[in-house]
Amino acid sequence: MTSQFVLTLSCPDRLGIVYAVSGFLTRRDANIEDSQQFSEHGSGRFFMRVEFRTAAARDELAVGFAEIAREFDMDWRLHDRAVKPRVLVMASKQGHCLNDLLYRFRIGALHGEAAAVVSNHPDWADLAASSGVPFHYLPVGPEGRATQEQRILDLVQSEDIDVVVLARYMQILSSEFCAKLPGRIINIHHSFLPSFKGAKPYHQAHARGVKLIGATCHYVTADLDEGPIIDQEVARVDHAHSPDELVAAGRDLESTCLARGLAAHLDDRILLNGHKTVVFR
Repeated sequence: MTSQFVLTLSCPDRLGIVYAVSGFLTRRDANIEDSQQFSEHGSGRFFMRVEFRTAAARDELAVGFAEIAREFDMDWRLHDRAVKPRVLVMASKQGHCLNDLLYRFRIGALHGEAAAVVSNHPDWADLAASSGVPFHYLPVGPEGRATQEQRILDLVQSEDIDVVVLARYMQILSSEFCAKLPGRIINIHHSFLPSFKGAKPYHQAHARGVKLIGATCHYVTADLDEGPIIDQEVARVDHAHSPDELVAAGRDLESTCLARGLAAHLDDRILLNGHKTVVFR
């Protein structure tokens, strides 16, 4: 009986990388089902994703591949596809992204498990319950944000969470919180050309007569809304769109963009490249 694995790696670009990887898999009777690679000339780095099946155990594969990884100075990850990543979804007052993600998890459209929902408002308890997902109401109380964030981190540890998704969670995370989960927090951000910050961004965009609205899915870092971009979605609008119609269009863009970005993460299709990402399709 075979198992399906995904191997992702990045390293300094040089001759022999693909040969070494494919040779390693061949010696373990692995059948490569998909392979993608990319060389970035600017940084001189090589990126690769290989999906394969083999009867070999993951631990055996990991021990053997570690020798190749050392030879080529690789950053690498080997994931058994039978193990579904556990996801913590966080939301505030707006529930469109949360509702969309819970539906996608329920029908199996996302390769993962919605392990918990956290909100600083109680509004989405029934929605989470309807999907069979535990709901945790964690407001920022008088004791301050640090206490609330520690409760979230405790939940991440106790529930063995692999990735945290900010589904229009409107509290700013501290740099200390972000540093404890590098590459494991995904956010959706309304993104306009030009960009509008603060309250009611769609109303600001309407007042400026924008012709294009969009959304950006990105990893969260200590630099607010400046983490590596995973995916973006845009839509054309015109003078006939009211502020409410822009808000409605924005909800659809945000939901679609966040789901697509999360899907890429759960499928091990994203490799970090400094402040950028390589996203294999």
